Amino acid sequence: ESALLLQSIGIVNNLTICGDTRFDRVFQIAREFEPISIIEVFCGQQPVIVAGSTWLEDEEELDHYANTHPEIKFIIAPHDIEEARLKELESLFHNAVRYSTINGAQSKAGNPASWTEISLPSFIENKNVLIVDNIGMLSRIYKYATVTYIGGGFGNDGVHNVLEAAVYGKPVVFGPVYEKYIEAMDLIEKGAAYSIESALEFEELLDKMLADKDWLLESGKSASEYVCGKTGATKNILMYIQVNRLLIN
Repeated sequence: ESALLLQSIGIVNNLTICGDTRFDRVFQIAREFEPISIIEVFCGQQPVIVAGSTWLEDEEELDHYANTHPEIKFIIAPHDIEEARLKELESLFHNAVRYSTINGAQSKAGNPASWTEISLPSFIENKNVLIVDNIGMLSRIYKYATVTYIGGGFGNDGVHNVLEAAVYGKPVVFGPVYEKYIEAMDLIEKGAAYSIESALEFEELLDKMLADKDWLLESGKSASEYVCGKTGATKNILMYIQVNRLLIN
């Protein structure tokens, strides 16, 4: 579409379509995935909803479902991890624990392997919501999701990065503001993403998805194929630089 717009104003010969390097970046992160023991222990064998880059407007769409479905694990990674926001999350989600709390207990145990394999600290029991109070882990945490939720779609700026979740072959859900982001629109068209406008709509969607494993698998497959099919831009750019000797004086 960008090429067509440029061609419409006479830019034709010096035009190359090479793709978007963001697809290469998320693909690389997924390929280099390293497990996170605390997340594995928290998730167990239960369904997991990973909500990333969330704002209060997003969390208010999630809290009722999380509070009334203790059998489902929620991992919430807010966009802002200041103390006030973390306390706000703890007030919304009744059975929540912070990642730093578990991490601190694991460090004191002195033997992380035995802690993850044998015992689960008592303060984690009956907790179905994990609040990620650090920066940098979210792109790996999406790997553990059954369904992903991407924040920002209830704000004026729109949904955050949907590719980080889609690359793992996970269905993606977000709010109604996504029209500025071509990848979000593409994923919806391919049946790999779903936009919701209310908590009730989100809960109905989750109920249907979690009850239909074939739907989950097919939706996730479409998400993964979409991302993988658009990789290669970095190679194209580097090849162009090399062929045209742009780095040689």
